[in-house]
Order: sequence, then C-alpha cells, then structure tokens
Amino acid sequence: SLCHLAWAQVVALSSGREQVVFGTVLFGRMHAGAGADRAMGLFMNTLPLRLDLDETGVEESVRIAHARLAELLSHEHASLALAQRCSDIAAPAPLFSALLNYRHNTPAMAGEGTSDVLSGMEWLGDEERTNYPLTLSVDDFGQELGLTADAVEPISADRICGYMQRALEQLVDALEQAPDRPVRELDILPAEERSYLLEELNRTEADYPSDLCVHALFEAQVRRAPDAVALVFEEQSISYGALNADANRLAHHLIGLGVRPDQPVAICVERSPAMVVGLLAILKAGGAYVPLDPAYPSERLRQLLDDAGPRLLLCDAAGRAALGAEAIADLSAVDLDAATAWADQSADDPDPHALGLTARNLAYVIYTSGSTGTPKGVMVEHRNTVNLLHWSGGVFAESEIRRTLFSTSVCFDLSVYECFLPLSQGSKLYLVEDALKLARTPVDASLINTVPSAITALVNQKAVPASASVINLAGERVTADLIERIFESTRVQKICNLYAPSETTTYSTWICMPRGQAVVETIGRPISNTRIYLLDGHGQPVPFGAVGELYIGGAGVARGYLNRPDLTAERFLADP
Repeated sequence: SLCHLAWAQVVALSSGREQVVFGTVLFGRMHAGAGADRAMGLFMNTLPLRLDLDETGVEESVRIAHARLAELLSHEHASLALAQRCSDIAAPAPLFSALLNYRHNTPAMAGEGTSDVLSGMEWLGDEERTNYPLTLSVDDFGQELGLTADAVEPISADRICGYMQRALEQLVDALEQAPDRPVRELDILPAEERSYLLEELNRTEADYPSDLCVHALFEAQVRRAPDAVALVFEEQSISYGALNADANRLAHHLIGLGVRPDQPVAICVERSPAMVVGLLAILKAGGAYVPLDPAYPSERLRQLLDDAGPRLLLCDAAGRAALGAEAIADLSAVDLDAATAWADQSADDPDPHALGLTARNLAYVIYTSGSTGTPKGVMVEHRNTVNLLHWSGGVFAESEIRRTLFSTSVCFDLSVYECFLPLSQGSKLYLVEDALKLARTPVDASLINTVPSAITALVNQKAVPASASVINLAGERVTADLIERIFESTRVQKICNLYAPSETTTYSTWICMPRGQAVVETIGRPISNTRIYLLDGHGQPVPFGAVGELYIGGAGVARGYLNRPDLTAERFLADP
C-alpha cells in the first residue's frame, strides 16, 4: 500500500494532476480444483488503480490505498480487455500511461543488505520492456526493496527510481512524525535535482548599476559623444547633445509645473522626435510616464487615462483629437507642438538628488492588453529597466545594436527596450511608424525587435532590411519554421526569442540562435539577475521536464499594479 501511494505521488507530481490512475499487476490465486496442480503460467493480470493526492493525511491515504487494492482483488480475474471496454479509452491505445509491478520475492534472493527498509533500497538496473511509457517494478525482498524502472526518453530510469525512493522516504517520515500531513505536500525531488532546479539554473547574478535611473544611462552617452547621432526620423537626424538639451528644457518646465517622483504623467503624441523628447523629459523630471498611443481607440485611451489618474498630460494635435476635449478637460495639458513655451529653460541635466529621485522610483506605468480582464497598469521602477538595458548591452555586440529600429507602439512594453537600449548604449535609434512600413521605406537598421506575425509579413514581402544583423522576436510563439524562413530569405546572423510578461520588465528569458546552429522552439534561460521557477498548483517545484506554472523572480519584477492592491498581493508574491 505504501509503495502504491508513493508511485501515485510520483505520477501525480510528474503530470501535474491530483488524481491519477495507473496500472497495477495482480497475481491471481489458483483455486483448488481438478487439474490445478498441472496448470502452467504466472496467473497475473493488470487492472487500474485510482488514487488521490489531496488534503487527506498520509496515514489515512495509506489506508485508502490499502482498501482500494483490496477492492481490486475481487476483480482479479477480469481481463485487461474488459477493463479497456469499460473505459473511455479506445483500443489500441494503452489503458495506462504508467504501471506499477509489485513483486514479492524471498529474502534469499536479496543478497547483502541492511535490516532497514529504506536504506536497504537498491536500484537493480535491469531493463524491462513493457508496452507502457512508464513502468516501475518493486521487488520486495522482505528486508530490502529493489527498484527497476523503464521510461521513455528523455526521462531516465535512474530519475524515476530516485523519485520513488524520495517519495517512500517522505511517506515513512510523515507516518512517524506527522501522520495528518497531506500527501500532496510531500516532496519527491532528490536533493541534487532540487538544487539544480532552484539554484544552478538560476545562477544569473551579475553586477549592474542598480542605483542609476534610466535617463542617467542616456546622459552618460551624451557626455561621451554629444555630437553622435542619437535619433533618425524620416529625413531628420538629431544628435545626443541636441536631444538631451531639448529633453532637459522640457523637464525643467515639468518640474516647474509640479512633477514629482512617482507621479504619473500621461503622454499621447504621434510618433515623432517630440515623443522621444517627451519620454526622456518625464523621466528626468522624476515622473513616471503613462504611454497613450493616439492610434488606439479613443474608448481604450480614456479608460487608461481614468485609471492612471494623471494630473498632467503631454500631447499634440493628434493626441488631443484621440482623447477628446471632455477627457482632458480637467488635466493640465502641455502641448509639445508649442516648444517655445519652455525654450528659455535650462539645457542642463536636472539634479536627481534635488528632486529626491532614486532608482527605486517609478519610470513608467504600462497597461496590459486586458485579454484576461480589465487592463492593469504595471508599475515599473528605474532599477528594473536598468537591469534589462545593462544585460542587453553585455550580450549583444556594439555592431549589432549600433542601429536599432524603434517601431513598436509606446503602449506595448517592447517599446521600452527599443527606445532606451540604443540611447543607453550610444547607438542610433531609427524611429518609424511601424515595422510593416519597412516594405515601402526601408531603413539601415542592424537590430530589429518585433513580434513573429510582423516579421512574417516582412519576410513574405521580402522587406527585411539587408542591413539587419539581429532579429529579436517576442510577444507571440516563435516556431522553428519561421526561424528557418528568416535565415533562408535574409542576411540575418542571429535570431533571438525573448519572453516575459509586462510585470517583469519586457524580457526575462531569452535564447539566441546564430545562423548555422540548431533551431529550437523554447523561451530559453533567464537573463541576468532573474530567477525562473516552474511550480505546481501548490507552489512547489515540479520535476525537471514536467509541466508547471512559470514564476519569475529577480531584478525585473515590477512594483505591482497601479491602484490594484488586492491583485498586487495575489500576483506579486514573497519569494520563498
């Protein structure tokens, strides 16, 4: 009974289920009668056993396992074919995915051993071929148990035996020390695998300037090369020095209007250099920008504006038209078309210390799509974004990010990466309306960040710029077929798949696939200072390779949701 319960635990935790059905081998008892002494055969049968891994305590769970095994004995002569017909699983599909074969053997078969059952377990290692993907044989030698497993690749027999041994150890300890403890709380991971999952895969610690704000990275590039081109828009080029001076003048104007750290400041302008100036100015003034794209439906924009509750709005004619006069009637609006209003302000960088601004203050509030309910404003701090930018500057060569495309709507968090990565690295930013327009107006970009559907359209139109060296894909599933098509039809040297929800700052995992190397469909490994866990429904790590829910920890985790303390408490958890 203990072994069947342990096997149920292994199967449940490996499959993400709390109720499991597996096959168990029953050895029939020969009824006395004519010819019984001359009958040949093993007289064995295989029937399904159902066990639950729920809130029931260990001791009671063992009793239940025993009772259900006893129940099965009354059906020991029922054929497997009959069981198959009684199920919803049509032949020839096997009735079970997993099988436990418990065999009683004489102590003399055991060899050297110890009297303690658990320390006397050994993995016999003999391979047994069955028709089931997962089979465990337990040889009961009285004072010892022998474990033999057969599993389908990539799961190894040793791992299955290791899980079983750990499950048995946990069950016995619980029976002695905490018989009422729920079975589902017990762990099947050997110490070595647990350490690998929680620690080794998450060794991502790296130094980064965690005390700096996003705009400070840009200002450092201004000091390094003020005359270098920072931004290209249509026929217009703006240097780092000029872009910084324009942003500083507007920032001082915003400070005069009362902008303070952590204060949300909305910005709704069409794509132009003024948009970039506005984003930088809000950061420099200490505010947290709330991006609103005038191309979005007015109802959606007004919904975001009502939720964020900014007192100040940066806008232009397109932004005013998109929002409507009623929506902005109670706001202080700064019209970016009228830059002369702050032309006499200082062109020097505002002093963050004087403003009380630190890397722990908000950089922006970006709204989720609302696909799972009401859009939520994610509050991202400067330090979150600085970690992302610093990591990016380390994994991409200078030549790869020298000319970065900025084509994503500011309402999508990919825009944070597109805008501030080049500006933090001294690179050139190519501002365009959207990536699809590259088919008509190609630009000399080396790095393109976009979604798979957009790059698919560009590939179909043969419009991927010949200068593109790296393509970063995010936001949608990336298939091997798409990656191969890009390599076949372009000169791109690297394709990277990056993943994260907005709540963990644009990108949390990545995998880079250079041309000529194997193409894989995966979101890769965590970026610097990021931890990735796959946990079950009770917050415990699942076995390596099993399905679990993704939990993300580390420097990218945002502060929480704006105006949603209950949801923040539910989704943003203390890291155990």
